[in-house]
Amino acid sequence: MRNIFKVPVLNQWWQTETGSAITATCVGFAQNLQTPPFTTGLPFCGYDIYVLDKNGHEAKPNELGRIVVKLPLPPGNMATLYRSDELFRKTYFQRFPGYYDTMDAGYKDENGYIYVTARDDDVINVAGHRISTSSLEDAILRHPDVADAAVFGVPEPTKGQIPLCLYVTKANVSKPAAKMSVELINIIREVIGPIAAFKLAAQVQSLPRTRSGKTLRKAMADLAANKHISIPATVEDPTVFVDIKRALRELGYAMAAPDPELRPTVR
Repeated sequence: MRNIFKVPVLNQWWQTETGSAITATCVGFAQNLQTPPFTTGLPFCGYDIYVLDKNGHEAKPNELGRIVVKLPLPPGNMATLYRSDELFRKTYFQRFPGYYDTMDAGYKDENGYIYVTARDDDVINVAGHRISTSSLEDAILRHPDVADAAVFGVPEPTKGQIPLCLYVTKANVSKPAAKMSVELINIIREVIGPIAAFKLAAQVQSLPRTRSGKTLRKAMADLAANKHISIPATVEDPTVFVDIKRALRELGYAMAAPDPELRPTVR
């Protein structure tokens, strides 16, 4: 888009809970419009942002961790959950006392720019290495024959978790699935490196998404781990899980998984 429109493309990051941007590039504050690639910008007014490791210590520059905001929060943020003050406290403030827990994963560079990579539950632990599923998906989508992809963690006895990719090919692609898998593995090795331990990929007809576009990675990961899944009412097409289960079984997962509830759950 930068090349086509000849203008800066600026990301920003906010949450429903905050009601305003947490990070952005503010022209009015004379911030540099030539931002580093993929950053969501600098902390917005009132937000003191940190990235913490799993022990609650501040992460090093460019080290993946949990993004938190030091209290107090600026005006406009959500003050509680409806009739549930205690749940509000436990959800957002209990894990890292003194901070608002965004539950997003990311990192901060040497210049203070923030990079949001995924929801923290979309970060998988491969033999002690924390790897963002979004970074793996971005690499997979570089393949010219891939139209869509989802990566999530599945159990592995020696490494704890390893990534598994389900992908959708573009129309009129007739390349054998085995050849596609080899090519995708090579891309991950080139872009991410062998640290990702990437070796599981299967083709599916479609991926499960909500009407707002969110990929149901956790539901697919639970299905792979033989857990019962209840499909939310917001899913676009619950029937895709039939093909998802078929693909997972081809890779040796979901062998004892109960059939997903194809009827959307009414809450």
